[in-house]
Amino acid sequence: MSAHEAFAQSFRRGIFDDELPQGVTARDPAEAEQRFAVYRNNVLHSLGRALAARFPVIERLVGADFFNAMARVYVEADPPNSPMLFAWGEGFAEFLEGFPPVAALPYLPDVARLEYARGQAYHAADLPALAPADLGALAARADAIRLVLHPSVTLIASGHAIRAIWAANQPGAAPQEIEDRPETALVLRDRKLDVPVWALGPGEAAFVRELLGQAPLIRAAEAAATAEPGFDVGPILFRLFAAGAIIGWEDCTC
Repeated sequence: MSAHEAFAQSFRRGIFDDELPQGVTARDPAEAEQRFAVYRNNVLHSLGRALAARFPVIERLVGADFFNAMARVYVEADPPNSPMLFAWGEGFAEFLEGFPPVAALPYLPDVARLEYARGQAYHAADLPALAPADLGALAARADAIRLVLHPSVTLIASGHAIRAIWAANQPGAAPQEIEDRPETALVLRDRKLDVPVWALGPGEAAFVRELLGQAPLIRAAEAAATAEPGFDVGPILFRLFAAGAIIGWEDCTC
């Protein structure tokens, strides 16, 4: 390990383990401690603000002061490993599951998963999508092909009304009473580069889940009908095409 790498590691430990890094000095040793403590506090505060930017609904649900204190605990437990902070926070939902002060808000972890998925969707690769006009030709081969979904597509099944909670806590949303019930949310980045969140019914959720699992189109339709008898896959399939969520298809042996 080079001297530069050793210093970088020591500096990182100093920020997240609350110790003075080797090589940080001042004429007065106590002054070095004080100055680095100010720097450490600024870094942790900035990371806390970055976390709030990724999880604004969580911050709104628990309050800014509580979120700031909670973020400090999370940052020290799961600091970022990359300067690309949009990729950080994957472990926040799991952290919330084990954080006793929020145990009375059992929906928080899944709301965090939804918010993290939106961030990942926004930064997903740009890939050309099939046009709705292709739908008819592909539907005619439903027993021989599987559809390929855009990498921004994520399905989140929850025992709580996560999509309704998320929507009710958007800027400008009117106050409303929410019935906390199981919901499945779909996150994607659409053709307008927006990142909407759809609430899916049982048939829709089963259909998309099978597509994400690379099932043949006909098998996905059968799963949807099993989950919701009489379900017609046409509307959700067209909606996915219209949003740009279908980027291709593959032949398969069914």
